[in-house]
Amino acid sequence: MLRRPDVQRAEQQLAAATANIGVAKADLFPKFFLTGAGGFESVSASDWFTSGAQFWSAGPTVQWRIFDAGRIRANIRVQNARQEQALDAYEQTVLTAFEEVENGLAAYANEQIRRNSLEDAVISSRNSLDLANKLYANGLTDFLHVLDAERSLYQAQDALVQSDRTVSADLVSLYKSLGGGWESLEKQSSLALAQANNLSK
Repeated sequence: MLRRPDVQRAEQQLAAATANIGVAKADLFPKFFLTGAGGFESVSASDWFTSGAQFWSAGPTVQWRIFDAGRIRANIRVQNARQEQALDAYEQTVLTAFEEVENGLAAYANEQIRRNSLEDAVISSRNSLDLANKLYANGLTDFLHVLDAERSLYQAQDALVQSDRTVSADLVSLYKSLGGGWESLEKQSSLALAQANNLSK
């Protein structure tokens, strides 16, 4: 389910909100910089590139927002609240994903059971039609029984075709709820095939 775009988006939003807390807390501490400058300066253009016209400076600088401590702490509380909100959204997204996967698995499994029952019903209806045809051929029953057996067979076959379609739709829904995944399987099989070809050469 980690392949699902909604889960990935919620996870990235949670990670970003958590990182923003660290950025906000960093403002509580001083920042140290090492700066430097160099160049040439001279009153006259002819002395510009001489050793006396060169200058340079280097040194540390400190930046500390000591008078903004209240504002910084308020920003930290805001970022904490946003992170909690992102965590709630992430948990809700994961729960929704689990629910969709569970529903997809249940629907697919139930329809498979129904399809197997319908397949048995088609076999039984076909046997009933064969028996009705034999009885009619021997004059032991009327043609109405044959027609009734044909109708039952056609209904069972129609229900089986519809169940096949439902099984396919449920399988697609299950793949969607799992975020796909067949692409990686295709890549792995292609890679394995390429490796096998290289070994055979």
